[in-house]
Amino acid sequence: MNHKLGIRHEDKYVMERRVALPPQFIKKLTQQGMEVHVESSPKRIFTDEEFKTAGAVVSESVTACPVIFGVKEMPIHFFEDGKTYIFFSHVIKGQPYNMPMLRKMMEKKCNLIEYEKIADGKGKRLIFFGRFAGLAGMINSLWSYGQRLKVQGIETPFTRLQQSHQYSSLADAEQAIREVGEIIRAEGLSEELTPLIIGFTGYGNVSQGAQHIANLLPAIEITPEELIDLKGNGKYSNKLVYKVVFKEGDLSEPKDPNQEFELQDYYNHPEKYKNQFEKYPKHLSILMNCMYWDVRYPRLVTKDFIKKLHQDGIDKLKVIGDVTCDPDGSIEFTHKGTEIEDPVFVYNPFSDESKMGFEGDGILVMAVDILPSELPRESSISFGEALFDFVPAIVKANYNDSFDELDLPAEIKGAMILHKGELTPGYKYIEEYLK
Repeated sequence: MNHKLGIRHEDKYVMERRVALPPQFIKKLTQQGMEVHVESSPKRIFTDEEFKTAGAVVSESVTACPVIFGVKEMPIHFFEDGKTYIFFSHVIKGQPYNMPMLRKMMEKKCNLIEYEKIADGKGKRLIFFGRFAGLAGMINSLWSYGQRLKVQGIETPFTRLQQSHQYSSLADAEQAIREVGEIIRAEGLSEELTPLIIGFTGYGNVSQGAQHIANLLPAIEITPEELIDLKGNGKYSNKLVYKVVFKEGDLSEPKDPNQEFELQDYYNHPEKYKNQFEKYPKHLSILMNCMYWDVRYPRLVTKDFIKKLHQDGIDKLKVIGDVTCDPDGSIEFTHKGTEIEDPVFVYNPFSDESKMGFEGDGILVMAVDILPSELPRESSISFGEALFDFVPAIVKANYNDSFDELDLPAEIKGAMILHKGELTPGYKYIEEYLK
């Protein structure tokens, strides 16, 4: 049997340059006797020629293939009857903007495998771009910090930085950050900016990526408790950058004053908890929002809170790097994900309006929706490496079998949202959002 798979050209964003399987992995698949078709792309970080050299058939269409791999959402008109699609579908929270796409896939009796849900027996995600979102998000946020302060008439070493995608590699970006760190270590930062403190919500892959970049500066970690006293006690250096990581218990507390914070209870019953994060932002210079959030949990930073902060004349917090990028989500005034070519906006808490760019009154938000695509080569290789071992099984499976009998690795089967157009048992809850 001739096993074919297709790799599609990414078209959701102008600067989406990633690919799920780079040429080095295509070469291995063709050596295993698979026929790989790659949709031609003028912007992909790997050229058509690189794919041809790896043994792929490069053409304008992948309609010859029964199994198609992508990265981001695919347009509604792209889906064909009975085919299998693997991509980040953004439907598992019932995201309203993707329900029409899901309905179309159901109509067409498609199979849908969701990268985000490919996990081991303990629920740990196996295939992700998250670390690269953190890396690019932190580079962008330090660059944004420099540009925002420059607009406000304050010169800093951060103005030497560029947006992530302007660097030819991650190594070049890291070197640029190190050089800024050397200047801080040698010359220090101005009194009005110190102590310079970066806060991180969460401690997973995204947060670890962001922290990796911050650690290239002369950074030391402090606790949330130490953060509150740092400026007041004067025990800080203008030649250091301070990092603070916020965990769930720092963000929320039980509504019942007699109850202790308990992590599993928080996950099971978020409605019993309220925000307790608001004591921290006024002490931060940059907030990196790196954690999973959905509507059941308390918001982190509300419009009312940021308005009160600015009414009180407190504007130390210059930049929010909203890597999580949930529209109207944990950062209430992140109204939309931004694009790489127009990455930041300033939110004015008094007019409740946002203005793209670095100028204006209020707080700057960097909320690029496809941050890993700012480091497209490294992020694609890392992703392909994690995905590769599952590809033969995904391509060779007989999707006409019943779901119970479908011969797929458990990790992939658990990530299958649709089988022959039907929601699989683990995803029946999405029916509520389709109504």
